[in-house]
Amino acid sequence: MGLGNACQEVANSKPLFLTIYATVIIGIVVSSFYVFSAIYSGQSPAESFPSFSNPDPSLRDETLNFSRSTILHIVPVPAPRPQSIQMRPIWEIPQPKKMPPMDTFRLTKELVQQRVKDNVIIVTFGNYAFMDFILTWVKHLTDLRVTNLLVGAMDNKLLEALYWRGVPVFDMGSHMSTVDVGWGSPTFHKMGREKVILIDSILPFGFELLMCDTDMVWLKNPLPYLARYPEADVLTSSDQVVPTVVDDSLEIWQQVGAAYNIGIFHWRPTDSAKKLAREWKEMLLADEKIWDQNGFNDIVRRQLGPSVDEDSGLVYSFDGNLKLGILPASIYCSGHTYFVQAMYQQLRLEPYAVHTTFQYAGTEGKRHRLREAMVFYDPPEYYDAPGGFLSFRPSIPKSKLLSGQHNIESHFSLINYQIKQIRTALAIASLLKRTLVMPPLWCRLDRLWFPHPGVLEGSMTRQPFICPLDHVFEVNIMLKELSEDEFGPRINIREYSLFDNPSMPTQVKESRLDVQLCQEGTQNCYGSTNTSLPGVLRFPKRSNEEMFMKVFSSFKDVKVIHFSSMQDAFLGFTDKKREDKFRKRVRQYTGIWCCVLDHTPGHIYYDMYWDEKPSWKPIPPQTPADDHPPW
Repeated sequence: MGLGNACQEVANSKPLFLTIYATVIIGIVVSSFYVFSAIYSGQSPAESFPSFSNPDPSLRDETLNFSRSTILHIVPVPAPRPQSIQMRPIWEIPQPKKMPPMDTFRLTKELVQQRVKDNVIIVTFGNYAFMDFILTWVKHLTDLRVTNLLVGAMDNKLLEALYWRGVPVFDMGSHMSTVDVGWGSPTFHKMGREKVILIDSILPFGFELLMCDTDMVWLKNPLPYLARYPEADVLTSSDQVVPTVVDDSLEIWQQVGAAYNIGIFHWRPTDSAKKLAREWKEMLLADEKIWDQNGFNDIVRRQLGPSVDEDSGLVYSFDGNLKLGILPASIYCSGHTYFVQAMYQQLRLEPYAVHTTFQYAGTEGKRHRLREAMVFYDPPEYYDAPGGFLSFRPSIPKSKLLSGQHNIESHFSLINYQIKQIRTALAIASLLKRTLVMPPLWCRLDRLWFPHPGVLEGSMTRQPFICPLDHVFEVNIMLKELSEDEFGPRINIREYSLFDNPSMPTQVKESRLDVQLCQEGTQNCYGSTNTSLPGVLRFPKRSNEEMFMKVFSSFKDVKVIHFSSMQDAFLGFTDKKREDKFRKRVRQYTGIWCCVLDHTPGHIYYDMYWDEKPSWKPIPPQTPADDHPPW
């Protein structure tokens, strides 16, 4: 009855009230639609994995068009204001798909404010050549639920690519090349100056700034740690390889002899920090020959000491007022403390970050190290290579690893034993057109740029240890596009940890053939495609090219072919021209060990075909004429 009376009253009322009732009812319907849409919508883009494909900007969303007569007497519900491009959840694809004007991406306080949380902003920058590094950097932070970040784009190609992937980005106005500039090049130094200019630009906004290079990744949310030192003007990482503390406190500044590393450092917007940034910028702009990191170290160490107090680990520096702290290298890791020493493991600490310093193969070497550590994000196709994978179990006698002293002779004996097996695996991978999964590489000595006794005194380097591939192999050359007419077919490689990576699809790992090498003539050891057990094939040692092609051509659909050993697995290519091209290619794959004491030059070349030279010895070049790779 009540509802009927209400309807009757509406019918008898004036048109004004009819309009109001209609508006209210429509508003309820529209609101209900949005509520139920929110409840039943799927996972938010901010929680999903970033897409490595380019969203199509040409797509347009269809809109519903209402005629004038439909809405003439309805009071419209105000539409929500368009969300700022920097306010969207990270990884959310922009809508509508139209590139905003470039002025939208200009670095301003308002733009930074949109991403700031607890007055902190985390920033990295780069050009398009480092796109995959940047996506990895952002993905690690968002996985840690850290979203107060921004990426500076040094070229328009990167800016647009990041925008269409939903990454908060701003224009640095650098207009740099989109290619890898190379460490130490003039463009590399220009990038360093851009960093200083960026710091000097952001600090006056009044926000704390955590500045990072793109070749590092975050493994743990660093913000609570940094907040433990509210009095610090600057907290910096370092190249320290000898621990001064064994817990997670700041390094003891009096014992830090290595350079402060500007790949990871935190700035507070204090007067002292602003003054440091300004003077550092002026120093670099006045002399283009000064490396940005050297300039930072020079100016910060202008005055060093005394300690701020007895407990914090902070020290007065620069102008005597700036309070500086040195982040512990055990958990704010360099490429040495993480990949070589594994210092955090030995001290039972949780690492916050790893920076790919102390490596020897350029950008490709950095990428490969992060892949070995399973902290680099690759697209799905990386884990399902065309033609499939080839892997093997390396064979190393205990005596090669553990017997005798750790010296140059025992180190090269161990490495050469592994090189010979890898050489055979490269040949089989080339023959079968498969991607070789490199084995873990064991070393007895460390590699550096300067003479040393084998490992750095005071460091926590264990002997022997699994060393990064770039300690022995020229990873950048292995991955380089070489002329196939001159060097034969390209041989793709993957890191030794590939099958342990959570991103590796189960269906790839389970599509596997285990190949057991056997002595021809023994039981079930003959060139046949018949498997002795499901997924197991016995295959004769010292087989030739024809035997390999005859047998393994039947297993092209198998994703992984795994050999029980590579010793005496392959006699060599039948075609001499192909053999020569293969040799020419792989000779370039090995690098140097560095460096012996009391000899100049002190490096020793690794040789892929050391075993074919009866007089070969691990000694440095004796004359300038001898100082060349073994090819």
